[in-house]
Amino acid sequence: MTPAMTNRAAALLDAYKGKGLKIATAESCTGGLVAALLTEISGSSAVVERGFVTYSNEAKTELIGVPADLIAAHGAVSEPVARAMAEGALAHSRADVAVGITGVAGPTGGTAAKPVGLVHFGLARKDAATVHLERRYGSLSRENVRRRAVEDALALLEQAVR
Repeated sequence: MTPAMTNRAAALLDAYKGKGLKIATAESCTGGLVAALLTEISGSSAVVERGFVTYSNEAKTELIGVPADLIAAHGAVSEPVARAMAEGALAHSRADVAVGITGVAGPTGGTAAKPVGLVHFGLARKDAATVHLERRYGSLSRENVRRRAVEDALALLEQAVR
């Protein structure tokens, strides 16, 4: 990650720490990059409660309670699953805010309906409606899709602490 992203993550952690809030992540296509970025910063344990890397459908179901029938009905890369991932991470942690990320990082795995670069995000907060964000980054490199997804996850977490 870039120095700018590390600085942004440090500011985010400061904002959460200032409000006494904790974060959980549920990551699929980013493979733990959001949690890794946040935990690069010293003192992050005051804010980062836990991170789930739920790359497989089974992990989504077993670790954070995403219903298997929801995945079967909509596919892992979908709005309902992103929302369920965020809500599941919140329910299976002691966090106040959770972000869920699922997408097609590529270069393989895309379809006409779900092309490479499609990423769905969910942001769940205690006592608030879950927010969804869809991004279609296009067929960038795998590294760039994942980096852009981390940036958008940070943006969602920033919005939640304002």
